[in-house]
Amino acid sequence: MSSLFLIRHGKTIANELGLYCGSTDLPLSDEGRKKLVELNYNISSVRFITSGMKRTEETLELLFGNIPHEQNKAFRELNFGRFEMKSYDDLKDDGDYQRWISGDNELNVAPDGESGAQLKKRVIEAFEALYPLTCDTAIVTHGGVIALIMDRIFPEEKKSRYQWQPKPGHGYEIQANSYRPIP
Repeated sequence: MSSLFLIRHGKTIANELGLYCGSTDLPLSDEGRKKLVELNYNISSVRFITSGMKRTEETLELLFGNIPHEQNKAFRELNFGRFEMKSYDDLKDDGDYQRWISGDNELNVAPDGESGAQLKKRVIEAFEALYPLTCDTAIVTHGGVIALIMDRIFPEEKKSRYQWQPKPGHGYEIQANSYRPIP
């Protein structure tokens, strides 16, 4: 039985400052790199996939070395459009922002960005295209992407997106119908 590993990228400056960051291609912060080096993953002989963004590429290399891997842009984070690289405090008086965070968060589209439903469609289509898994597979990706995949596999847990999101550099190992936090 093949395992699936979902690993969130390490911290970026946007994570540290509480900024919306999905489509902005940031590298890891110094703290993010340091924390990743402290983690001990015992994963080998797997198919590695990243979202192709700097932060996922750097995370893969710091955790597993310079190894062959695939990139799949469908596993990128939500595009926050005009709200990219801004905080709640930056946006709280913006009418477009207030409309975006009010009402149906899944259907509301960030100006020049995408909705949660659009993100979910692209992520789940890419995820389902991996099945059936023919080998152990590790996806180094983003918190929102991991949350969507976990909700797809374990809907009975009825967890929110924020409850499923692992800390930077952490994630889940999934086998059949069970999971465990990693590392």
